Amino acid sequence: MRVLGVDPGTATTGFGLVEHESGKIRAVDYGCIRTSANAPLPQRLLEVHARIQGIIRDFRPDVVAVEQVFFNKNARSALQVGQARGVVLLAANQAGLSVLEYTPLEVKMGVVGYGRASKRQIQSMIKVLLGLEEEPRPDDAADALAVALCCIHTETTLREFRQ
Repeated sequence: MRVLGVDPGTATTGFGLVEHESGKIRAVDYGCIRTSANAPLPQRLLEVHARIQGIIRDFRPDVVAVEQVFFNKNARSALQVGQARGVVLLAANQAGLSVLEYTPLEVKMGVVGYGRASKRQIQSMIKVLLGLEEEPRPDDAADALAVALCCIHTETTLREFRQ
């Protein structure tokens, strides 16, 4: 199973491709899509959409895992993240892929086993679980890898439970 994990945002969208095969999990690729702060929002969303489409085309994931919007005190920021999520969901749907969504709490529990884990704890665990030489950076890419890992752990557990 190959999972594209996405941590959506209009300024920076993190992506992480993780593959689970024969009981082994490995990072295929990860990074960030950065958009210009000077560009209008519709242009930034178009760029995120196009880049996600390209990643899907190039890496052919089986599923897309996306972090759900966490509403904080800044409603405008949450709305923009929601719009970025929308273009990611659109790109996945256009490619005929299933989308699985996880809350930040589910991601932290699925990767670290602790719902209040810090960014640093998440990065350390991702390094260990994926056998990386260093902790993944920036935070957005690490978060996307965490979403992909959460998806793999959740789906693997569900499959075993169903058997």
